[in-house]
Amino acid sequence: MALTQEQKKQFKSIGHHLKPVLIVADNGLTEGVLAELERALSDHELIKVQLRITERDARLAAIDELCKASHSELAQVIGKMALIYRKNPKANKLLSNVSRHSF
Repeated sequence: MALTQEQKKQFKSIGHHLKPVLIVADNGLTEGVLAELERALSDHELIKVQLRITERDARLAAIDELCKASHSELAQVIGKMALIYRKNPKANKLLSNVSRHSF
């Protein structure tokens, strides 16, 4: 399920105002990080992730691994921030960033 350009544009405008809910440091993708990623995507659908990894290639590999592990789509990467989306068919309208900011 690849995101269309229109969806990416909408998600970028929503994501601009979000704070990171997940921080990945030098320890990489631990079980705790993956569990929190799963919880955050289930609750919010669209989340911002901060990666505190200095090497650019390692950072991009970590983002790719996050998306594969969570079956989610990458909407945007700017520097050390990534915007990740996964649709939840039973999303809570009060928690979902996509539902709360619908245009």
